[in-house]
Amino acid sequence: MRRREFITLLGGAAAWPLVARGQQPDRVRRIGLLMNKTEHDPESQVEISAFVHGLEERGWTLGSNMQIDYRWGAGDANLYHKYAAELVALAPDILLAVGGTAVGTLQQASRTVPIVFVETSDPVSRGLIASLARPGGNTTGFTQFEFSMGGKWLALLKQIAPSVSQVAVVRNPVQFSGVGQLAAIQTAAPSFSVEVSPIDARDSKEIERAITAFGRGSNGNGGLIVAASGSADANRELIITLAAQHRLPAIYPFRFFAAEGGLISYGPDTTYPFRVATSYVDRILKGEKPADLPVQAVTKFELVINLKTAKALGLAVPPTLLAQADEVIE
Repeated sequence: MRRREFITLLGGAAAWPLVARGQQPDRVRRIGLLMNKTEHDPESQVEISAFVHGLEERGWTLGSNMQIDYRWGAGDANLYHKYAAELVALAPDILLAVGGTAVGTLQQASRTVPIVFVETSDPVSRGLIASLARPGGNTTGFTQFEFSMGGKWLALLKQIAPSVSQVAVVRNPVQFSGVGQLAAIQTAAPSFSVEVSPIDARDSKEIERAITAFGRGSNGNGGLIVAASGSADANRELIITLAAQHRLPAIYPFRFFAAEGGLISYGPDTTYPFRVATSYVDRILKGEKPADLPVQAVTKFELVINLKTAKALGLAVPPTLLAQADEVIE
């Protein structure tokens, strides 16, 4: 079973905005945080707790020298633009952006306020930074994974469900990462004798309509790959339910999908980037420039298998795959 550090959750929405005390009681430093999930998502609270705890370890403790303003993008492009403008208008000392869409909208709102990002894929290709070693401008941070991860997802899906010959990729077509992840999966598909088609995931109605149509037309040979996106996170209960209803083996990008009933997940520990990002936030608040801090890759990944879901789908998980798993949910 998975051994995981317990992070004390914040006491609900009433705890926001947070104020901390510490190094410089005569000056409050303001941090704006643009999340890619909803305010009431339990994962949001875990991630924020990791971020706040990391800051406390660096001397920014709850009390009088730090304020954090939160906004919730929830995978909605319109919300990202609205809240990016709101956060910049608050005149923050630094911004934390969760996901590439959040980074882009914050950059549009300000080219001077320092930005640290997490959960962002291929920031160079999407024009968010000049290079990994010398990001330039006002932005640096921690990448999530390369788009080539899509090929790994397909390989794992075929390993746990060998009969799958049609795969629908649930992605957000308006996000750069959605395009990149789909392309990687399509490139890998011929080697697995799999036909790939996209499912747009901008909102719940679109997701339900597309997965239902795919499930009915797949003749028992269909499977799902859920690419990483804020909209998939926000609609994960619906996606997991539809996968079970149409008996579609599915692989997901993060642990919390499998923990909530998804078949299998492979991707980064979503709390880890929030902890390590505090190192850059701390250094920038103490005077360093984002342009001089190299972008780093998160290298901690985890494979999670839900045996209860596998049994419900009539799948026998290969022992070799079980041996690779970081966590098995029974």
